[in-house]
Amino acid sequence: MIDVKISAEPLDITTCIMKTTDTECGGIAIFIGTVRNKTNAKKVIRLEYECYQSMALKEMKKIAADAVRLSGIKNITIHHRMGILHIGDSAVVIAVSAPHREAAFDACRYAIDTLKKTVPIWKKEVFEDGEVWVSAHA
Repeated sequence: MIDVKISAEPLDITTCIMKTTDTECGGIAIFIGTVRNKTNAKKVIRLEYECYQSMALKEMKKIAADAVRLSGIKNITIHHRMGILHIGDSAVVIAVSAPHREAAFDACRYAIDTLKKTVPIWKKEVFEDGEVWVSAHA
């Protein structure tokens, strides 16, 4: 099962885990990317995410399919948030289930690393003294 989603609403971590849970799988690996309060010693006020949605979803589906093919996992959920996010908010959730933990860990790492390299998502970091657009690949 592959589930990808881009949402302006807060991400539901429990739903991501439940969608990925499978009685044939003995391992679930989860990555949750959250908004931190500093970047390079500068205080972050908030992040603003934008994307080219149709292309981003297409790339996310490709990443998920590749993770299944390469790692032998059974299920993968990739949800990414758009819009204004505050400190502590979840920006991305990736949940992967596999019969064994090694494949789940490998696929989860592959998914987040590839997402950050290939998916057209951009973020603006807003600081106390200004703002800067950066790719979500940072």
